[in-house]
Amino acid sequence: MVNVGDSAPDFTLKTQDDKEWKLSDHKGKNVVLMFYPLDWSPTCEKENCSVAGDMTLTAPNTVVVGLSRDSVWSHKAWKNQFKLQHDLLADVKLEVAAKYDFVHPAGFICKRGTVIVDKNGKVAFAAANAPEDTGKARDMAAVQAALKKLA
Repeated sequence: MVNVGDSAPDFTLKTQDDKEWKLSDHKGKNVVLMFYPLDWSPTCEKENCSVAGDMTLTAPNTVVVGLSRDSVWSHKAWKNQFKLQHDLLADVKLEVAAKYDFVHPAGFICKRGTVIVDKNGKVAFAAANAPEDTGKARDMAAVQAALKKLA
């Protein structure tokens, strides 16, 4: 996994709207990368739906994106179904998950984890659930605490 203080690996992926999203385009803001296994799964749904109501995650200087191996079309349908406010990025080949060492040992999904990239492009927080805890929600209190330190 990437370490706090590392330069965050840059990447470009497609959003649910088939538009390019590049990490380095968001320098100057704190970026929360929420890696999750799959659209349409209960824990992933609950976590992604909770983002809009979390004042820490919706602060003006914060950008949140969800990343999974699902396609642009799956992301679009899922975002529309649950009226998600943040972009969902299609990491179909798990290339970005691999850059961040978030590929699940099963090989076909990513681990549930979070990386916060600070305004300067450095990793400020990184955590992932153990592979056997893929179905469990991430520790959002730790994510919120890390973001508050960057405010």
